[in-house]
Amino acid sequence: MKKLIPFIEKLFEINLAVKEEENILVFTDRIREDEVISDQDRERRKRLRKTAKLISEIGRRFGRSNFYEFDALECHGTEPPLELWEKAFGKRTVNELKKENILSKLIAKDISIDLVKRVEEVVYNNRKDTVDIVIALSNFSTSHTKFRDLLTDQAKVRYASMPLFDPEMFYGPMDVNWEKLDKESRRLAKIITEADELKIQSPNMTHLIMDIKEKRGLVDTGILREPGSFSNLPAGEVYLAPVEGKTHGRLVIEWAPTHRLKHLITLWIEKGLVINVEGDDEHADILRERFKRDPLSKNIAELGIGTNEKASRPDNILESEKIMGTVHVALGDNSSFGGNIRTSFHQDYVVFQPTVEASFPEGENRIIISKGKWCF
Repeated sequence: MKKLIPFIEKLFEINLAVKEEENILVFTDRIREDEVISDQDRERRKRLRKTAKLISEIGRRFGRSNFYEFDALECHGTEPPLELWEKAFGKRTVNELKKENILSKLIAKDISIDLVKRVEEVVYNNRKDTVDIVIALSNFSTSHTKFRDLLTDQAKVRYASMPLFDPEMFYGPMDVNWEKLDKESRRLAKIITEADELKIQSPNMTHLIMDIKEKRGLVDTGILREPGSFSNLPAGEVYLAPVEGKTHGRLVIEWAPTHRLKHLITLWIEKGLVINVEGDDEHADILRERFKRDPLSKNIAELGIGTNEKASRPDNILESEKIMGTVHVALGDNSSFGGNIRTSFHQDYVVFQPTVEASFPEGENRIIISKGKWCF
């Protein structure tokens, strides 16, 4: 693990630009006793936990670093446990929300818009109690949660989201020219923002048409120096929440988040929702069960395009969705980045070698990606 130290130092120096008086919260999650996972996944998650502890330890050289771990949740997009809210927001905020009987509803993602506004008000008023920086190294992502959204938007915390992180990523997609990645991502985001519709096709027979009219392309660039900055690490994507109810076609899945599927899965999509799951792979059964339990999980939540030229591995969604020229499509929650669906589920799937055609308001159609290669 010692060879990681120079790369971790760059994380604090370059990506986060930490000041010595700043409070840093590093957290991870433990494997639950009831989890059924492969030996490979178990070893990966052990490495993740060790890496989180090392990052917290190195963080003490740069600021006031604290470490916290909790039992793993069920899936990506689930709100983290109460104890982590207290570590991040402070006791005053948590006690006030508990007293008003709001926090439990927020964590369950069963809360009205009016109550969400009240939560935002409480967090904003007590923003001096929050930490300055969060490094989220849990296996299951907190990116698409109100926990993260409140920290970055109301409290202006800098938030590095690193779910499924593997230390080998320090030598690949984390060892990138961040300024160049930022510039190129913003160039693509401008094009996406100007477009009304995207058509996505790939060799695996994926064929999607997405309405993105008046949607802003957001960037994930790994530079977390400004108050309220939020990014994955490794970073490198342009993304948005497509217009709800307007995506249709088919998404063919070749890879689950951390392994290649034995059999292809086809998701048939109409009016922005998955209407059928076709395929015999075990992962198809997982999705069918998820959709049965939670119909909001069927929502086509996100369209993303990878922009990191050093990302390469397809077997870890944190890196694979950043591979330059790939497209990824997410299901479930998009409430934290411009969408209207709030649910305890968010899962991305990567499409390789896509061709992406953008339609613009003046009637112009333009190929912006051809078989995985940028054309702009």
